[in-house]
Amino acid sequence: MTSHFPAHFAAQFPGYFISFEGIDGAGKSTHIESFGKLMKDRYPDREVVMTREPGGTPLGEQLRALLLAAPMNLETEALLMFAARREHIAQVIEPALLAGKIVISDRFTDASFAYQGGGRGLSLEKLNELERWVQGRSNGSLLQPDLTFLFDLPGSIAEARRSKVRAPDKFEQMDLNFFEKVRQEYLRRAKADPRRFYLIDATQTPSSIWNDLQSLEITL
Repeated sequence: MTSHFPAHFAAQFPGYFISFEGIDGAGKSTHIESFGKLMKDRYPDREVVMTREPGGTPLGEQLRALLLAAPMNLETEALLMFAARREHIAQVIEPALLAGKIVISDRFTDASFAYQGGGRGLSLEKLNELERWVQGRSNGSLLQPDLTFLFDLPGSIAEARRSKVRAPDKFEQMDLNFFEKVRQEYLRRAKADPRRFYLIDATQTPSSIWNDLQSLEITL
């Protein structure tokens, strides 16, 4: 069955914003580059901007190195995440969307709610306030992706996958209980905004997931 995704924010931006989300080990990074190439092939008249969070700018990449390695207070961690995001929006995302480009980001704000909120227990009220401050627009709306792919996977399976790859960062070292709470917050966000989220069963084989992604019809 083909799913259609209109650009929900067409009135705000000529461009289109897609994010990839999921707990570490869910497999989103396996597909994001190929999906970027797919969008370039489908829309040759549009530039595709591939980016990531935390990161995406020179300052953001410096903050990423700190966030993924250095121990810090939970609120400090959240503030740095949103500081990197503000720079990312100002320097990369918003200019690209205003220029009509397709932006594909490996994580965005849903990750902050999932990891700092769900996993680490930071107040969702504080995260909502940061989201409004950092992503609020002059018309009262929030800058959000038009489409978010959520790679959903039980924490136990993700843990087994993570154990086979590179040296883990400080988040990847967290226990199963942490990742189950991260997963549940992702699912809560998806349930609250079903028009934006496309849920992917990440227990499938990579080829099945890729077939699913290719079958989507995204109307820009």
